[in-house]
Amino acid sequence: MTNFSGPSATFTRIYTTSFIKPPFKGTLHIKDFKMADPNGVEYYTIPSFQFTAGAQKDIKVAYRSFNPTSTRGTVLIPTCYGGRINTTQNFTSGALKDYHVVVAAMLGNGESSSPSNDPDFPSDYSLRYQDCINAHYALLTDHLGVKELEAVIGFSMGGQQAYYWSVMHGSGSSPFVKRAVVICGSAKTSGHNYAFLEGPTSALIASKDYDGGKYRQNGVKPTEGLRAFGRAYAAWLTSPGWFRQELWREVGAKSLHDWLHPPVGKSNFEAWDAEDLLVLARMWQAGDVGSVGGGGDYREALRGVSAKVLVMPGSTDQYFPVEDGEAEVKYLRNGVFDPLVSCWGHIAGGGADKEGLRWMDRRIGEFMREE
Repeated sequence: MTNFSGPSATFTRIYTTSFIKPPFKGTLHIKDFKMADPNGVEYYTIPSFQFTAGAQKDIKVAYRSFNPTSTRGTVLIPTCYGGRINTTQNFTSGALKDYHVVVAAMLGNGESSSPSNDPDFPSDYSLRYQDCINAHYALLTDHLGVKELEAVIGFSMGGQQAYYWSVMHGSGSSPFVKRAVVICGSAKTSGHNYAFLEGPTSALIASKDYDGGKYRQNGVKPTEGLRAFGRAYAAWLTSPGWFRQELWREVGAKSLHDWLHPPVGKSNFEAWDAEDLLVLARMWQAGDVGSVGGGGDYREALRGVSAKVLVMPGSTDQYFPVEDGEAEVKYLRNGVFDPLVSCWGHIAGGGADKEGLRWMDRRIGEFMREE
């Protein structure tokens, strides 16, 4: 088992399952959780990219391509909140072993163009999911020569992107996106989900070292704000049952206090740029596929999807509760509802629950084989 590094580190570790034993095949394990291993990551520059809010500028898209010579087709996996390319579950030794898999970083995540690496990145929190879909579509079609996607598979914010892909490119008799797998995500961010995000973002913004966003000018890292952000997240990552069973011990913590208060420098969010976290959180809060279809009504947008969509909410997810997933799937013509049963809450969808991860891999494999 790896050394314990607290809730913020756990949030990123779930995408590698490196704290779960035994390690799973096909999962990249990273020694230093402060930064994703850059091995295999490539970059594609899109000139004069048009953002939804109106800004136009050159951007870069970070991605990693697995098994590019496959003749079975291409699967896209976008990153999630707190995830990097090489900390994202890619299922390449299981359900997707025969496919060309492209893991692509969201705009704003610190790998693709983001506030932290591009001084001209839009600074008004106007980044939207459709910007990420448009950037990844250009990557796939203009750069990689992909003619259609066998599937888009995403967890959390990646799951919301999968819904956007379904609406934007998953309609008609021969859609660009043939299938989508939504793991712990939603077509529209609920009011409860929106309110949850106000907690950690407010903790960060209110911190003295964030200083109203002037931390870069001050030449400091808003460490206290980032650690407060992580603690505000901690109660929401899993479930009440997880805490009741004291399952923080399974990630190496000796006590709840240890899990909430990792040593300075050991919390993963300390490695993130504050503005990257905020721009992604604001995009998450604005999530609504009605903004790209259905005349503003997310339900009508979903009704227009012809692609097959597998909706897999977590049974104890506090961000995207199972009831929300069940309410949305009924608007899909070819929707399948199959919850992931686990007490690990939201992070079960990222691989934190080893049994849940095995189940997801098996279920995705079945879905990919369906005609």
